[in-house]
Amino acid sequence: MIPVQAAPLWAYGIGATFAVAAGRQLQWWERSVRGEGVRTRSRAAQPYLALTVLYAALLLAPSGAYLLWQDPAWATMQVARDHRGVWAGFALFQTGSMVVGALLGFLAARLFVLVGAGYWGYLQAVAGYFLTFFTLVHGWDGRGYRRLLSPDARSYAEWSAGGGGARAFANHCLHFVTSGTFLALLVLGAAVLGVMLLVEIGWLAEGWRLPGAAADLKVSRPLAVVIAGAGVYVLPLAGALGASVLVRLLGWILGAGLFAALAGAVLLPRWSPVRRLYDLVGVPHRHWRVEPDPEGEPGRGDAVRASRSG
Repeated sequence: MIPVQAAPLWAYGIGATFAVAAGRQLQWWERSVRGEGVRTRSRAAQPYLALTVLYAALLLAPSGAYLLWQDPAWATMQVARDHRGVWAGFALFQTGSMVVGALLGFLAARLFVLVGAGYWGYLQAVAGYFLTFFTLVHGWDGRGYRRLLSPDARSYAEWSAGGGGARAFANHCLHFVTSGTFLALLVLGAAVLGVMLLVEIGWLAEGWRLPGAAADLKVSRPLAVVIAGAGVYVLPLAGALGASVLVRLLGWILGAGLFAALAGAVLLPRWSPVRRLYDLVGVPHRHWRVEPDPEGEPGRGDAVRASRSG
């Protein structure tokens, strides 16, 4: 349910978000596998990894393939005018990239979570969603939002011929939200996005019930969900809009360079406000070899101890 150009980026962000949401469970799984011996349970059979791949294969890929068939112009961001302009490789890329992207995003974020660098796993999700939103908002020629809000090639041509302006923008938005493409997005989005949010919130809540979560979760659970959602979705969207403005004003080289410097200052330092908000959500900060003690003193938080070496 997203254009071909942004499909793998979105899938990567989803996979990374799933891994961070299940970060505490992933660490407990790694300890149990290590304790029993790696031959007793395959890491490839890890339920969170398997469910991520199933989600991408059963929801993301089919919804994208459906929209590519129903409206090839919108699904290719107006690169193809109709079915005759859709190369067979587009369908293969659309479906395959969703599964591969989600898998790579999950594995990359999982790696950071297991070594105690969960914040960098979270940044994998931020990067995936930022690139997704930037592709949709700006695109490769500054007309990404026009391509996105045009349900067919004719609407896109009329928009390009008619120029900009607030009134023209409102008219095109109205035309898009009354189109069959938007109706299909609503129906598919209810399933795809609904399941996605249920999985992310459910895995976060599941992790908060494990030993050691009380020391990491520093706000109420509803507030933690709001902070997590803002950090994964709102922050990348705001960044994509800001990057688009800078690129329009300064050009690709200066605009992208300035945005990269600003993003680094906001995300990377230890005093970063984003890092401080991340620290409130309750995603583990420890290496998987360091295990919380369920019998730790409640007043001082959970103690940690070295896990079994095998």
